[in-house]
Amino acid sequence: MIKVAMVEDDSDLADVLTQYLSKFNISVKNFQDPFLALSAIALEEFDLIILDLTLPGMDGLEVCKELLKKYDIPIIISSARSDITDKVIALELGADDYLPKPYDPRELEVRIKTILRRLNKSIPKDIEEREEIFSLDEEKQEIKKNGKFIKFTPAEFAIMSLMCKRKGFVVSRYDILESCNLFSSDEDSGSIAVIVNRIRNKIEDNPKNSQHFLTIRGIGYKLVE
Repeated sequence: MIKVAMVEDDSDLADVLTQYLSKFNISVKNFQDPFLALSAIALEEFDLIILDLTLPGMDGLEVCKELLKKYDIPIIISSARSDITDKVIALELGADDYLPKPYDPRELEVRIKTILRRLNKSIPKDIEEREEIFSLDEEKQEIKKNGKFIKFTPAEFAIMSLMCKRKGFVVSRYDILESCNLFSSDEDSGSIAVIVNRIRNKIEDNPKNSQHFLTIRGIGYKLVE
C-alpha cells in the first residue's frame, strides 16, 4: 500500500481523489489545515505528499519549504494558481512535480507511481491496474467505452471529450459553454441538457438511470467510472 499525505482545503476534491486513488492501492490521508499536516507528517511515515498552494493560515510554498527542510519525501504540487512564478519557485525549492488544476485523477495516479519509481521507492506489486471505461483519443477524435468506438455528433463529442478530460470532477454548464464553443450565451444552456440526454442514450446501459454521466443538481455534470 502506498501511503500519501494530502494537504488540500477543498474537501470535495480531496474526497474525489481519495476514492479514485484507493482503486490503485494508494491510501490518502487528507489534511485541510497545513499546521495539522506538518504535525502529522512528523509523526507518521508517508511515501509522498500532494500539496495545494492556497491554504488557510499558511501559504503552500512555505509548507513546501518547511517539509523539504525536514524530510526526504517527494512532493507533488497540486494547484489552481496560474502564475508561472509559483511553479518555478516550487520546483526550485525541490518539489518533484507541479500539476495544475483541473486535471484527470488518472494523471495524478500515474505521476505518483512515476515519481516513486524514479526515486527507487518500492511500489506494491498488487496495485490494481484498472482499465478505464471511457478513453479519449484527441488526435483521432475518438471516444471509446470499454474499447468500443462510439459515434458522436460534433456537439456530443465536444461535451463528452470535455467530460473525459475532467473525469471525476464536476463540470458546470458555464464550463461547457466556455470550453466547447457550441453556444453563444447561457440562454442556450437548455440545449446542453438535450445533447447530454443524447450522449446518455449512447453510453449508458439504462439512460433513465445514469451510472456514468451524472447530473449534479444546480451545478452541472460529472463523468464517473
